[in-house]
Amino acid sequence: MVTLNCDMGESFGNWSFGDDEGIMPFVDFANIACGFHASDPSTMARTVKLAAGLGKRIGAHPSLPDKEGFGRRAMMLKPAELRECFVYQLGALSGFLRAEGLSMAHLKPHGIIYGMAAQDEKLSIAIAEAAAIFNVPLFGMAGTAHEFAANKVGIPFVGEFFADLQYGSDGGLIIPRVHSAVDIEVAVDRMQRALATAQVAATDGTILDLPFQTICIHSDPPNARNFAKQIRSVLDEAVQSNN
Repeated sequence: MVTLNCDMGESFGNWSFGDDEGIMPFVDFANIACGFHASDPSTMARTVKLAAGLGKRIGAHPSLPDKEGFGRRAMMLKPAELRECFVYQLGALSGFLRAEGLSMAHLKPHGIIYGMAAQDEKLSIAIAEAAAIFNVPLFGMAGTAHEFAANKVGIPFVGEFFADLQYGSDGGLIIPRVHSAVDIEVAVDRMQRALATAQVAATDGTILDLPFQTICIHSDPPNARNFAKQIRSVLDEAVQSNN
């Protein structure tokens, strides 16, 4: 069964970011920011309570230490430094989960380190080692260093498809600095094709093989709530048609 996940809990201080309350009812997994690219203790606690109240599973969404750049600027960390950054962030979230009697469901890297690690086995192994410490699966891109590292470290791997992002011809994600409204019709067509064929068309028309078990959406596009509702409907219809 294909699940739906969303990056959430990315407000901090006086800055509000993303429609967590509107989206949470439609997703299966909440990937909660851990303080390095966004979030703060109050936001983590609030988002964990929101997800727990709706029975959603909660994963960690750690990043490079780059709150000013929202985790989207490259930083040259050594693998050991990256592992330590991730262990630190997962430790923070695990405290809030423990306070609610919950356990962590997975680890999903945020922003530019997601793409960097997909191409770098040493970085991906560092991330997988952090996941192994907390005994959780790694969400990532199938056929990349993400999957290699999970297999090498011996943790479960969950392949991911991004419904609201485009793919380059090399299979990498094209991540805008600011999310505009999602073209829901185009995104749904792309997702339905991916569900049927495990393939996606890159921006230049290249057809990419992309096996996956979970679909990611983001909380910050202006129409994120409507998009989440539509994606949930499409997934539910796919499940019914396969029964």
